[in-house]
Amino acid sequence: MKEKLLLYKTKISEYWKKQSGLQKTTIIGLPLLLIFVISLTVFFTTKSTLVPLYSNLTPQETGQIKATLDSRGIQSEIADNGSTIKVPEEVVETLMVELAAEGIPDSGNIDYSFFGQNAGFGMTDNEFNMLKLESTQTELANLIKGIDGINDAKVMISMPNDGIFVKDSQAEASASIVLNTKPGYRFEQEQIKSLYHLVSKSIPNLPTDNIVITNQNFEYFDLENEENLAVVGNVASQLELKREIERDLQRQVQKMLGTMMGPDKIVVSVTTDIDFTQENRQENLVTPVDPENMEGIDISVERITETFSGDGAQVGGLSGTGENEVPAYNTGGQAGSGDYERIEERVNKDVNRITKDIVEAPYKIRDLGIQVMVEAPDPKDPASMPQERVDDIERILSTIVSTSINQDVNNQLTQQEIQDKIVVSVQEFNGKSTTVSETPVISAIPLWVYILGGLLVLGLIILLFLFLRKKKEPIIEEEVPETEPVFFDHIPDVNEEKESEATVRRKQLEKLAKDKPEDFAKLLRSWLADE
Repeated sequence: MKEKLLLYKTKISEYWKKQSGLQKTTIIGLPLLLIFVISLTVFFTTKSTLVPLYSNLTPQETGQIKATLDSRGIQSEIADNGSTIKVPEEVVETLMVELAAEGIPDSGNIDYSFFGQNAGFGMTDNEFNMLKLESTQTELANLIKGIDGINDAKVMISMPNDGIFVKDSQAEASASIVLNTKPGYRFEQEQIKSLYHLVSKSIPNLPTDNIVITNQNFEYFDLENEENLAVVGNVASQLELKREIERDLQRQVQKMLGTMMGPDKIVVSVTTDIDFTQENRQENLVTPVDPENMEGIDISVERITETFSGDGAQVGGLSGTGENEVPAYNTGGQAGSGDYERIEERVNKDVNRITKDIVEAPYKIRDLGIQVMVEAPDPKDPASMPQERVDDIERILSTIVSTSINQDVNNQLTQQEIQDKIVVSVQEFNGKSTTVSETPVISAIPLWVYILGGLLVLGLIILLFLFLRKKKEPIIEEEVPETEPVFFDHIPDVNEEKESEATVRRKQLEKLAKDKPEDFAKLLRSWLADE
């Protein structure tokens, strides 16, 4: 038995020595790869997938559910800073029904069901009012939590005391609400308005002015009045327009100076003063057609000329003494001669009548300031920035300021006033600001899938390579030595000489001793042992 083991060991060692390095790697690597793949498959197939059982829990509710699951021996995990508890996917529905039947989780809040379970005749009015207020707050908070974007809500209601007399005016209630909103969720004004009306109609005599709503970040949700809604929208649009103008100017300056100095060597800040005053007016202008002579255009011309020349007639008539006579009228006198001429010219002129309906621009840039920080070529040495380069930057900014500000005809900016609106500072940048935030893309496929796929592909490539190589190599038959000598009946010689059986055996033994002395020695030992 020992000799057989030694023989097998010798065969294996000889076979291993004949293999190349790649074949040895394949012989060892393939079983290890197979074991690794089987281990991964078993691990991921037997691993339990945990899914959320409850979310948005308080620490008290999480602790209660965790203790219940541990007592039952169910695997669980707490996530999201204690607000979520996870269990295996296959038992989540069963656990949800069983825990709900047991009243778990129990938040400890008092709702309307408390009165049906614990109300009795021994309850005083003060206790009843307190429980009623607490249950109203709880139910209103549960109602608000059902709105999209709200994780949790806390409600505090202040109810006024009833008056002694019936005709006493009833005081108004007030409410304070703190919402725990989802990160990044933005409420529209219509949603805020609905939330205010929901709270107002849930509490008697509670106007919307007595309601304060805020979130966990101390941001107020204010209800905008209908009268001020147009004004607020107008102001918001003006502020947005102001930011857009500043952003466009900043990008323009940043792009231009960044090309000259480098994008990471320039920081630009732009501030503006915008005049949103709008004016609609109508102008009725009358101007002469000929401004030099201040005359209009002739519409119509009428010229009248009268001339008379000749002797005059005798003076006639009665003396002014009778009833029908003119007093003191000279009825006597001499007749005379004379000339008469009258020239009359009538010219109708017209002027330019201009009617202008003027609507001014929606905004004017009354003032503009540009602040630029530049990093020198050698950040440690601000003096390495040439003064000529700083002067070029100031000239560029002066042009932008002079062409952007609205300047009246009678109020032109001087060069000194433009320079006062520009600041160029050469500083060392201790930190680089990034304007674009890159969010890492998380692949939905786990990493182990890629690793497993890569190993399988590698194994297939190795097997294909060995298969192709085996096809090309000739088949080499090796003579396997046997433990017992093999005797042939007759081996004909080349010379066709007849040999005896003893001669044939002798030649076979000589050949075996020459080619494989170890096997020949084993054969002799076996013969000696038999004898």
